[in-house]
Amino acid sequence: MTEQPEYASLMERFSHAAWTLRPSEQKVADTVMADPAAAVRSSMAHLAAMAKVSEPTVMRFCTALGFDGFQSFKFALAEALAIGMPLTHANSAINVHDPVGTIAIKIFDHTVSSLDRSRRALDTRGVTEAVNALLTANSVLFIGLGASGLVAQDALQKAELFGVPCSAPIDHHQQFMAASLASRGDVVVAISNTGRTQTILAITEQAKRKGATIIAIVGGPSPLSDLADVSLILPTFEDTDIHTPTVSRLAGLVLIDVLATAIAVRRGPAHLERLREMKQDLATFRGSVDPQPEQLDGDPGGDT
Repeated sequence: MTEQPEYASLMERFSHAAWTLRPSEQKVADTVMADPAAAVRSSMAHLAAMAKVSEPTVMRFCTALGFDGFQSFKFALAEALAIGMPLTHANSAINVHDPVGTIAIKIFDHTVSSLDRSRRALDTRGVTEAVNALLTANSVLFIGLGASGLVAQDALQKAELFGVPCSAPIDHHQQFMAASLASRGDVVVAISNTGRTQTILAITEQAKRKGATIIAIVGGPSPLSDLADVSLILPTFEDTDIHTPTVSRLAGLVLIDVLATAIAVRRGPAHLERLREMKQDLATFRGSVDPQPEQLDGDPGGDT
């Protein structure tokens, strides 16, 4: 049995073990998936009786999924039920005959599961390294194409939080030109779920040749993560057969929020106060709050 990573969710464990379960152990899996709430309430003997197998078979099923015993399996199952997480990919896969209501629930469940997987896998030491690099950067260039390009554009929206000049060209020629102008002290954040997009690899390699520090946001080990000085891996459950890979984009957006927020906090009270004033001025500019008297141009006719 392949050892499961410590962060593995129940969906991952079911998926990893799917091809190695014995027929008797598969009976336990089928029983659990048929009524997971009943399995949480069951003793080992009761679950064995429900599946029509022996208690040692139930224990073997738990260890096949990477758990050290029946109780740790039940804890993971209860946690999955509490946050509405599907147990397997099959539970969240979109079927062409699914009614709209079922599609909605499956997509929400699939997204929750994917974000939970990314959270569990997140290397916080790597995030700290990325924050430190961004804190000392002269400038930051965000690059990405397609869905990853949207993450780069979202990062540009948070340029004020990063506190240094930021850019995120949409055109890949402009991205390459910006990478060519990078130098030591600049940071390039390369975003690609596959980490294998040749255009992004070429742009990143150019930036690295010029001396820039490379931070990669990827879905797994890849040529891009190997190229990076800091690699931030966000594994998700992708289902691209029917709908687009939105979950990887959502995970990337959350990570950008993490980086931007951490940097804003690390820059200290003065930076946070400037951000607070900016947000207050922006709220007034947008008309979402009434301007203060000293902000009004001229006398509106009120008391003098």
